[in-house]
Amino acid sequence: MSRLRAALDPKSVAIIGASENPNKVGGRPVHYLQKFGFKGKIYPINPTRTVIQGEKCYPSLQDLPEAPEMVIVAVAGDNAIAAVEACAAFGVKIAVVMASGFGEVDAIEGKAKERRMVEVAHKAGMRIVGPNSQGLANFGTGAIASFSTMFMEFDRVEGHVAMLSQSGALSTVPVGFLNPRGIGVRHSHATGNDADITVGELAIAVAEDTQVKLMLLYLESIPEKKYLEELAAVALDRDLPIIALKSGRSEAGRQAAQSHTGALANEDRVVDAFFEHHGIWRAPDMRGLVEATELYLKGWKPKGRRLVAISNSGAVCVMTADAATTVGMPMAKLADATDKKLKGILPSFATTTNPIDLTAALLSNSNLFGDILPVIAEDPAADAFVIGVPVAGPGYDVPAFARDSAAFAAQTGKPLVVAATQPSVAREFQAQGVSVFPTEVEAVTALNQFVAHRELMARTIERRATRGKSDPLIPTDGATTMLNEADSLALLAARGIPVVPYRLCHSRAEAIAAFEAIGGPVVVKGCSADIAHKSELGLVKLKINSREDAGDVYAEMEDIIRKHGSRFDGVIVAAMAGGRREIMIGAHRDPVFGPVVAVGDGGKYVEVFKDTTLLLPPFSKDDAKEALGKLRIAPLFEGVRGEPPMDLDALSDAVVKIGELMRDASAKVMSIDLNPVMLDSQGKGCVVVDAVVFQGA
Repeated sequence: MSRLRAALDPKSVAIIGASENPNKVGGRPVHYLQKFGFKGKIYPINPTRTVIQGEKCYPSLQDLPEAPEMVIVAVAGDNAIAAVEACAAFGVKIAVVMASGFGEVDAIEGKAKERRMVEVAHKAGMRIVGPNSQGLANFGTGAIASFSTMFMEFDRVEGHVAMLSQSGALSTVPVGFLNPRGIGVRHSHATGNDADITVGELAIAVAEDTQVKLMLLYLESIPEKKYLEELAAVALDRDLPIIALKSGRSEAGRQAAQSHTGALANEDRVVDAFFEHHGIWRAPDMRGLVEATELYLKGWKPKGRRLVAISNSGAVCVMTADAATTVGMPMAKLADATDKKLKGILPSFATTTNPIDLTAALLSNSNLFGDILPVIAEDPAADAFVIGVPVAGPGYDVPAFARDSAAFAAQTGKPLVVAATQPSVAREFQAQGVSVFPTEVEAVTALNQFVAHRELMARTIERRATRGKSDPLIPTDGATTMLNEADSLALLAARGIPVVPYRLCHSRAEAIAAFEAIGGPVVVKGCSADIAHKSELGLVKLKINSREDAGDVYAEMEDIIRKHGSRFDGVIVAAMAGGRREIMIGAHRDPVFGPVVAVGDGGKYVEVFKDTTLLLPPFSKDDAKEALGKLRIAPLFEGVRGEPPMDLDALSDAVVKIGELMRDASAKVMSIDLNPVMLDSQGKGCVVVDAVVFQGA
């Protein structure tokens, strides 16, 4: 936290544009600093007043008895720019600029104003939060440099959750959601336009706060990756889970995000791949961002994802099993010994197989939960639990159910959640510290997120050592040149990527000789660095079966290319590659995230079915195999209807080598399109049949 200590724990705070009215932008920070127990000096600045909210007020920054570590700039427009310049000159460390009207509304002049402010600040060693920032709030230190209305509702907010956002409102909405549930937020920061201190850089400092047990992020754009990469590394070292809500999934959302913060949106699938690569869980919406928060704060270390469901309703048992199947949590198959013990406890009309239906027996025996939970806990297949209590009231000893459930969770350390719709029932479980959700679907969804995120973090830590560090970005805006297919195949072959046997021919005689050397049938293709899509011009002929035909097709190809006005680089004669499935492997350089590799179902319908997945280098063969397992065609790889499995080892190896090629700056590869790559049965490998490579200057 040392590099941004003054942003999170300043020794003194001045407010330029301070107001006596706590409901105005300049009045809120003064009120909050007092309300939440800030121990440092508070310096309101307003030339028209001598006292503000009981604090001595000063006419100007220069009239202060010292240079404050933090200054809140609560004045608008050009006055804000002048205030930033004055702060820099006076020796201020952090300026929180709340004024809007900069890059978020004017991508040219507004951004230019931001750059000028940052330049002035950096020359003086000062850093800027904002502009267009709602402010920073560290409830651990009482340093509330924010004008959020949300904090007016609470007397105490401090907890173990950190929320950081580029949006002001979204930095506080989780606070409002979690506080009524008794979950405190230690940090709530809004960085606005990220002109200087970005949300990622600030998050690194926050992640070093040992009181933070869960970090939530709201992002509208990711202008650079380095701080998020560093944040992820710090968080993994600390075992700190990060959940991120990145908006702009749709085109309409991306356009709205750009108008909100003035930043260009990122390609959404690449964001998914980036988060997964670094162990960050991506939430689909605000509810997904906060819904499982309580589970992360329990300190659970789940050992698996097999679920046990227990309820006094058969319908809830069924719906819990459905919800578990939907999210990919298998229902645990309990051992015969467990079933036998349960039969000895439960009445004959209860169901002892998972999900366990207690039926109305719970009404007559309030000890059932306490009796059966330890039995199930001994079963090695039971990793997590959902208890459904849809209806309970007079005659049910709900406090006993809650005590037994809480004691079980505490003793075993196994995740346990409750689904209870009735507020009276929910309150009893909550009073015992048990996490409660209104429905079994919400309970299972939250539990799955928690378990899956923990699994993702464990995989990321395990593979981090073999992946190595990411590479510096290579500029993506320079001129590129397309290699012809022969040169593209040669480049791949030199990197150990299997390519179809071929020869580049420059005469009819060479084409005939190539046919005789390779053996028919062959494929004959025109070769030109000016033509990417050969089929559309009739430059691909399959199943050429004679030397004479090979020679004739050569002449035909040369004629087509020359009439098209394109460079004639020769004609390729290649073997007819066999295989069981056409796969595509592609790669390009993202301007923010760097090399991105795509792999998926190939062939001429690749853009129609869009069954592809993304990987960010560096990645391992295990990473590649895991990615291939997410494809819709993945079941085919294992073999169906008596077919042998396909050679995923060979395909994964090729994908890894493409990633390595993209990492090699000396190769200057900007994009690769391999389609098809013919994948054969296990042990028979895969082979690149067609390749298009673009290189940078």
